Amino acid sequence: MFIFQFLLLLPPTLRCFSKFPFPQTASSLTRAFSQSTSMSINLHSHAFSGNPLLSKFPLPGNPLSPSAALEALNARISLNNTHSSPSPSFKVLPFRNGRPLASSSAGTGDSPPIWDLGWLGLDDLRGIFENSGAQLSVDLLVYLNSSSEDDAVYWAIDVSDKVPELGSNNAAGLCFVELRTLMVATDWSDLQLMGNLAIAGHVVIMLVIDRENDRALLAKRPMRIARLYTCLSGFTEPGESLEEAVRRETWEETGIEVGEVVYHSSQPWPVAPNSIPCQLMVGFFAYAKSLEITVDKTELEDAQWFSREDVRKALTFAKYKQAQRTAAEKVEQMCKGLEKNRSLASDLNVESADEQHASIVVPGPFAIAYHLISSWAFSDQNVVNGVECNSKNPSDL
Repeated sequence: MFIFQFLLLLPPTLRCFSKFPFPQTASSLTRAFSQSTSMSINLHSHAFSGNPLLSKFPLPGNPLSPSAALEALNARISLNNTHSSPSPSFKVLPFRNGRPLASSSAGTGDSPPIWDLGWLGLDDLRGIFENSGAQLSVDLLVYLNSSSEDDAVYWAIDVSDKVPELGSNNAAGLCFVELRTLMVATDWSDLQLMGNLAIAGHVVIMLVIDRENDRALLAKRPMRIARLYTCLSGFTEPGESLEEAVRRETWEETGIEVGEVVYHSSQPWPVAPNSIPCQLMVGFFAYAKSLEITVDKTELEDAQWFSREDVRKALTFAKYKQAQRTAAEKVEQMCKGLEKNRSLASDLNVESADEQHASIVVPGPFAIAYHLISSWAFSDQNVVNGVECNSKNPSDL
């Protein structure tokens, strides 16, 4: 079931009415647009976007189309035919208990291991099944998509009840890794690697801004990462627009009334509850109409207004690149059997003595929250081609 949830782009939910309507006149819309367009421009793709498998499906009759690929796959598996035409090649991504297969290659110099998805050839997959005493069947594989450039068809397979954990002695250095862990360990500055992790639900995430006092509203959710504050977020409800969801979620969680809502950017996000493993985070700037905070303690641990200077300090002192390096090395140890059943979410932020100068820590550059926060915090400093942009690229940290 997880694979099918992984594959399907969940449709937008529908809502029949809005709990908090905010009608706007034409003049107010014009004023809002003129005040906020520079803040809504996104100059680059976020992490986990650019999924290479989300292209158009080939037309029927094309050897890479689902029907033709399935027929070829069935022939190769049922006949155990390893001598048939190598075109197209088949690449399979196994999952075990919701965790995709991952592989690592050695980094250059003092760089940490480089982690990516562990695609297998059909013969390699067959060998794993035979070694486990299981039978490989065409019914077990799910068609993902194809690539004419690679002349390859991509599949997924759930091996939870058929293949045990891969031992630390497997020659290919493969292991099943939780998506949250893989998210931290993968090099965020490598767009190709991050694109391979792209999956897509619909969740709004918003940076609420007090324009008059030059402050931003950040919240701390109940989790173990010390001093981690981030943007508010929440799921849309049936019949609800994204803008209505931003206003409703902000009101419900903090008691802040929001008027103007401006789109910033979006990001696929592979971390969610097990019941909803795929999300599309749609990011907004939301401008506050009230300022008194009433925290919903069932959702949040805390919420506060932070000045632009406080937010800049948090962005300056967080050792994001150090966190990625630490996570990559710990995943390597885990896959060698040195560390068991460890989630590395706590490695998102690595504290140092210098960071005591910052009152809070914010998510790293792999998260859309970082880009919402940083584009506001430094909007008065950096200008590229006449528009405001983020302060730093993740590779510069």
